[in-house]
Amino acid sequence: MRAQFWRQWHRWIGFPAGLFLLFAAVTGVMVAFTEFFGAEEKLREATRDLISPVTVQSPPSAWADPIARAAATVNGRRPGAPIDKMELQFKGDQPTVTVFTGKPTGREDKKFVIAMRTGAVISEEAYEDKPFLYRLHSGEAFGDGGLVVAMFWGLALALLAASGLVIYVRVLRLPRKGAHGIRRVFW
Repeated sequence: MRAQFWRQWHRWIGFPAGLFLLFAAVTGVMVAFTEFFGAEEKLREATRDLISPVTVQSPPSAWADPIARAAATVNGRRPGAPIDKMELQFKGDQPTVTVFTGKPTGREDKKFVIAMRTGAVISEEAYEDKPFLYRLHSGEAFGDGGLVVAMFWGLALALLAASGLVIYVRVLRLPRKGAHGIRRVFW
């Protein structure tokens, strides 16, 4: 194929792909920032080298009793709420049971962080299975159509990179005056 075709194709894809790349880059930086400086990462770092007091040989009461206390506490606040999932954090100064509840009609509702030893509520907040920023970055925040657009923009970026590589390789084959060694590759 002729070089003109590749350059034209590259330009046509370049502008819209650049807009999507900018969107993906900005939201990606925001996701990385919240992940790096978030409370969950802080807890992971603080407990990474600690050894859990609960092992696979521990009696079932080591995990069943904290779950029962947490469920009773959440039931006191949201009677009869469906439980979507639970997470247990045995390590650290304040072991916790996190209970994620749903709405009786479906979807996510609340996240309760419960002190494992006492059953007291440490925090209660709104809960979504995927945070909005993650859904925005993937395009999912715009529904199924957003996911389809995200797949196309990913494909457009891949095609942009491929066409740019073809142009680059073709340019390398052209003899240029005074281009020797590394200057032939990086002009």
